[in-house]
Amino acid sequence: MIKVTTRDGSEMYLNPDLIELITETPDTHITLSNGNRYLVLEPARVVISRIVNFKAHLFRHASSSVARRYLRKRDAEGYHPNCRI
Repeated sequence: MIKVTTRDGSEMYLNPDLIELITETPDTHITLSNGNRYLVLEPARVVISRIVNFKAHLFRHASSSVARRYLRKRDAEGYHPNCRI
């Protein structure tokens, strides 16, 4: 989620995967894929920068050693769930 500021000064978090269109004329309008439109104080370049930083953070986290240890095949083979039938 990325943080944006609305016209009244309140902060709002948007899912960047739902952003379809960002227009700047001179106010910044964000249109989501569900049709909702938001007017925000940040310029388009700041919103885009926040989206890029958010995605980079996700990719860094996904490629960390913790994720690799969690997904090791030998650990998956040793997993036996307790289930009673």
